[in-house]
Amino acid sequence: MTALTPTAPGCPSGLSPVTARDTKTGYAGFVRDVGDEHAIDLVVRGAKCGGCLSKIEKSVSALPGVTQARLNLSSGQMRVRWTGPLAADRIAQTISDLGYGVAAQAADTGAADKAREERSLLISMGVAGFAAANIMLLSVSVWAGTGEMGEATRQTLHALSGVIALPVLLFSGRHFFRSAWAALRNGHANMDVPISLALSLAFGVSVFETLRGGEHAYFDAVVMLCFFLLIGRFLDARLRRQAHAAANALAAMQTSAVTRLTDKGDAVSVAARDVAAGDRILLAPGERAMVDMRIFDGVSDVDESLVTGESLPRTFSPGMTLHAGAINVSAPLRGEALKVVEESLLSQIGEMLEAGEQRRSAYRRIADRAVSIYVPFVHTTAALACLGWLLLGASLPDALMIAAATLIITCPCALALAAPVAQVVAAGRLFRKGVYLRSGDAFERLAEIDHIVFDKTGTLTLGTPKLEGMVLTGQSLALDSPEAKAMLADAASLARVSHHPLSRALVATAGSGAAREGVREIAGCGLEASVDGQTWRLGSANWIGTDKALAAASGPSLWFARGDAPAVQFRFVDNVQPGTADALNTLRAQGIDLEIVSGDQNGAVASLAGTLGIADWTGEASPQAKVARLETLRDQNHRVLMVGDGLNDAGALSLAHASLAPGAAIDISQSASDAVYSGGLDAIPLILRVARKTRAIMRQNFALAAAYNVIAVPIAVTGHVTPLVAAIAMSLSSIIVTLNAMRLQIEE
Repeated sequence: MTALTPTAPGCPSGLSPVTARDTKTGYAGFVRDVGDEHAIDLVVRGAKCGGCLSKIEKSVSALPGVTQARLNLSSGQMRVRWTGPLAADRIAQTISDLGYGVAAQAADTGAADKAREERSLLISMGVAGFAAANIMLLSVSVWAGTGEMGEATRQTLHALSGVIALPVLLFSGRHFFRSAWAALRNGHANMDVPISLALSLAFGVSVFETLRGGEHAYFDAVVMLCFFLLIGRFLDARLRRQAHAAANALAAMQTSAVTRLTDKGDAVSVAARDVAAGDRILLAPGERAMVDMRIFDGVSDVDESLVTGESLPRTFSPGMTLHAGAINVSAPLRGEALKVVEESLLSQIGEMLEAGEQRRSAYRRIADRAVSIYVPFVHTTAALACLGWLLLGASLPDALMIAAATLIITCPCALALAAPVAQVVAAGRLFRKGVYLRSGDAFERLAEIDHIVFDKTGTLTLGTPKLEGMVLTGQSLALDSPEAKAMLADAASLARVSHHPLSRALVATAGSGAAREGVREIAGCGLEASVDGQTWRLGSANWIGTDKALAAASGPSLWFARGDAPAVQFRFVDNVQPGTADALNTLRAQGIDLEIVSGDQNGAVASLAGTLGIADWTGEASPQAKVARLETLRDQNHRVLMVGDGLNDAGALSLAHASLAPGAAIDISQSASDAVYSGGLDAIPLILRVARKTRAIMRQNFALAAAYNVIAVPIAVTGHVTPLVAAIAMSLSSIIVTLNAMRLQIEE
């Protein structure tokens, strides 16, 4: 269909067709060597069922030298491995000859590496938890038999505990030991240094006590400590993986293939990163632009929703600039690359995402600063305790035991869990309300919000046009009148062959019916058919020939003309999200300022702002303009919450103090945001209320953890606790902060 605006260009015809053969060459650059084999990752389009999958896999497997051909029907990704001189172009051509679309895709292992790290921590945590439960059973037997159990029996139970604890310490504790060794090797210390030292000392002293037949061993403390610490490490790994998901998704888009035209006019598929400024690019219908380009041939409708946020396609013609991220809809376009992929709009948005991640890392720098103070304090305290007891006449094992107890009791479990456990409980409460939290440190930032910037389409509005009314010769027609119903039915008979959003909205109102035969879709104009010797047209005002002043004064519209009869105008509206007015009033009552910054046209943004009573608004804003507005607000000491759903919002979402995306937002915007909500905007006041309560709980937990250390350290240093009691005390401090966090489940 078309971008139906009064200024639509003319409707040229005769564009040269694009054949499948033209776009299926040049795959050699995507081949990689895997041992003695060659491999390539392809994206197959059009495979919908098991029959398609079987046909594609069998055809590719039949090629000489192919050892593996595996297609994922859900994602459309296919991996092929082969030996020998088989050309990758032949593999792609085989799939194309079966009638399926095919493109190359570069491999990205970053996300897989993070997933493996998270899975490894989860397995280690499970092993430590299982071992801790079993060792505690043996320890309970020792405690219960105090004074009655024989030395041989006690030593046997200690030995069994040690046999269980040793492989757990080596397997589950490797995460701490590797980190500590890496830090020490580079001449500095981190939090894993005292943790590793405490684990090693407690295990070593326990082995010594077991060998000499001592009464106490602390293998249970070693494994329990490892288990608790791995919980926090696993939560941290999951949050870090989610924080990088947006940049990874955007990077994956930039590794896709581009069809480059040679001097002879041949089409060659190359990686987007290999395109240089000045290269001629062919953009087929359905393809996404990977680089910024200036059109020199063709007229087509282009979906810029990822770039501008505008839901309706816009018509592109020669001389216009098309940005990376836009999707060609209806006809082939040829253009000249203006920049390399690293300088395209997609890349700039990626840089914004990275800048946002770096800005949020200020919280991590604060944590690193705390570690730099905590580590020498703990080491010094434990060393002085050991030395002091030796000077007072204690034996070396007893002095080492007190040092180990000091290291264990001061282990930052409660401090480490103070924030995560509150975040987990609060996230669970929000999840039950349809809100999915993506960022672990979001609650503290959400609690500070005093200004909210909204995108328009898909955020404040539904993003789906709906027929609002009909106008004929300047007079409004009632939609239920016989005349209106007749014209609507005729127009819908043409609209049923189009996928344009306005055509879909027209058909939705008209209901079921037959599609007119012989309808032609003319890029940049609309739909045309010959009916009983008359020419029927449904499309833009400029093409229909209606009054330009009248067309310019209206919003999104379709115009329908039957022969020489007066044209009827179908007017559409993008309805406001349900519950928006009440949600905005609640936010205003909380003293929060509201603003709209949208890539949509000024008129549409102004109209919506007036309806919702929002005085501050900006229309036709580029992704860079949105970021610039947020930076201006930040310079004015505002704590800004950005709410958006499109690719053009991704940079602003990442750079904002906090950010939210609706459930219908694209994946990149969801990944760039702190939380994703379903339903209407009434979720936002709830999120902010829970965030404030969560911040208060976290501060209480930090206070409780600090008070615990103030009390526990002197007791441990003076030798009044064993490592086992220290481990129990450390666990109790963790339980206390956990129970305090559970108060977040109480509804207000």
